[in-house]
Amino acid sequence: QVQLVESGGGLVEPGGSLRLSCTASGRTINRDTMAWFLQRPGKEREFVAALFRSYGRSYYADSAKGRFTISKDNAKNTVYLQMDSLRPDDTGVYYCALDSTIILSSLFDARHYDHWGQGTQVTVSS
Repeated sequence: QVQLVESGGGLVEPGGSLRLSCTASGRTINRDTMAWFLQRPGKEREFVAALFRSYGRSYYADSAKGRFTISKDNAKNTVYLQMDSLRPDDTGVYYCALDSTIILSSLFDARHYDHWGQGTQVTVSS
């Protein structure tokens, strides 16, 4: 059984940085697609970033480009999201997701991911 555990969230001032971590157990993630989604209060989960399984290429939402970096450490079975230049609208719960068979055209759609973590809260406020 796959389990994903996120950590690293917290309260940060605008312009600050955080690094989120997502550690998987129950399988190795070196051949899986790993992604991060953000859920704001009262909103659906929205795509932030992903590492696509087939090419190892990273993809970002427009709002994340130039500010966030997704990376993976296969030895630690962990995916990271480095978030810099944080803004108040980055506030919400960040979820890690994993899928082993997702295709590129479905990468940005939360409905196509089979496994999710419990989420970690990020609050950007002064």
